[in-house]
Amino acid sequence: MNFSMWAKAVNVIPRVTDEEWAGLDVIARWLIATRSAVLVMTFNSAAIGGLLAARDGMFDWILWSLVTLGLLFAHATNNLVNDITDHYKGVDKDNYFRTQYGPQPIEQGLMTKSEIYTYTAVTGLIALAAGIALVALRGEATLSLLASGVFFVLFYTWPLKYIGMGEVAVIIVWGPLMVGGGYYVITGQISESIVIASLPVALAATTVLFGKHTDKLEADAAKGIRTMPVLLGERNSRYATIVMLTMQYLLVFWLVARGDLSWLLLAVLVAAPYYVRAVRAFWHPRPEQPPAEYPPNIWPLWYAAFAFSHTRRFGGLFLLGLAADVAAHRFGLL
Repeated sequence: MNFSMWAKAVNVIPRVTDEEWAGLDVIARWLIATRSAVLVMTFNSAAIGGLLAARDGMFDWILWSLVTLGLLFAHATNNLVNDITDHYKGVDKDNYFRTQYGPQPIEQGLMTKSEIYTYTAVTGLIALAAGIALVALRGEATLSLLASGVFFVLFYTWPLKYIGMGEVAVIIVWGPLMVGGGYYVITGQISESIVIASLPVALAATTVLFGKHTDKLEADAAKGIRTMPVLLGERNSRYATIVMLTMQYLLVFWLVARGDLSWLLLAVLVAAPYYVRAVRAFWHPRPEQPPAEYPPNIWPLWYAAFAFSHTRRFGGLFLLGLAADVAAHRFGLL
């Protein structure tokens, strides 16, 4: 068991040689192949839904665990399906952007078709089993959420990403679907305030995708992939991301001001230095070459790296503030 690689794979997307890959255990390979470092965004959404349920006195460990398991494995399945689809469509051929910032196992020959199909099938079946268990426990109303999840897992890469709808899908999935849907599955209820409370983390996840698609805008355009940044253009995409970064904080202020969340959620302000760095990066065109002090294992990601750095901190602080809110209500401090 390569525990050090497990830890590395959940923090960054590691680059590995053929020899290093050959020495990895099945879990390390799965973590790398599914790009598990980005699964933290999904965990944040699942955790927020659970904490909101706990704040309202309706938390259930079994239901929350199934929701979280299903969402994490659905996201992992989507990443595998993404690589398979792009491989067969020739998108990742000839050292395309994707293969520069991290391994694309099937494109680079690290995994055979049979192996990646097996990984995808097992991962997808775990997600589906969690969803079926939730339908059995919570009734047919949960079936529509399961069907929505299956739709986005299978069709995000194609056609949604190709027609400028991938970014819209991320806002829907990481916000209302994951947070709102998770809250509904746990509590049997939903409200406008829950949906709005899901939007800051949904926008945070979307900034990462917007950043990545802006980084590879020219490569996508050349491959006929019409992501939202391709449609908007580089400058408009940068400014749109700045708006989304700012809206995360404005939404938190609004939710606190109208009493939906307590002032403890202002903990997100600790992420302000990372917000400033991200805004500075998006304010200017992408450099032709990385600065001397830029980590060499991250390039050619630029905008995505700044957005992801901010998103990890913002999401973690949002969770911390919400957990403190739940504890304060539980002990009668608020």
